[in-house]
Amino acid sequence: MSSKYRVHRFNLRMTADQSKLEKFLNSLEGEIISIIPNVTWFPSGALVDFLLIVEKAA
Repeated sequence: MSSKYRVHRFNLRMTADQSKLEKFLNSLEGEIISIIPNVTWFPSGALVDFLLIVEKAA
């Protein structure tokens, strides 16, 4: 039996998009397997500009 997976790219600003992310995650029909942040490092800190969300299809 093989499983099917979907990978979603979710663009965000960490300081402002919490409710948008919550709504997106609750709208998924399958099981969330992993959330992978894309982190960009700067001399003054770090920025997460998007997430990859791996969903196991129902």
